[in-house]
Amino acid sequence: QEQLVESGGGLVQPGGSLRLSCRAPADTSGYVMGWYRQAPGKQREWVATIWSGGLTNYADSVKGRFTISKDNAENTVNLQMNNLKLEDTAVYYCHVRHPLGFPEYWGQGTQVTVSS
Repeated sequence: QEQLVESGGGLVQPGGSLRLSCRAPADTSGYVMGWYRQAPGKQREWVATIWSGGLTNYADSVKGRFTISKDNAENTVNLQMNNLKLEDTAVYYCHVRHPLGFPEYWGQGTQVTVSS
């Protein structure tokens, strides 16, 4: 089964930056790409989406601090996270889906920890 391969993440102090990347299968051109996160004891929540035409949407909690982008040639989606806060600590998941909903793919998750 094809999967998404995530990279990035780690430990950073409040106010710092991290960049997450996710490589999707080659046949996902035109798919909707995004990021979700799940903090300990909480449900998974949506973070950001980038549509096939480049339009982006962000959760209010990350708007102005996070930037989602994609590289069509490499089939990758990135999440640049700036001015990180303690509450951004979570496992971050990459998500790619067909515009009609299926098929969809999830990354394995990468830990982001913001701590002083």
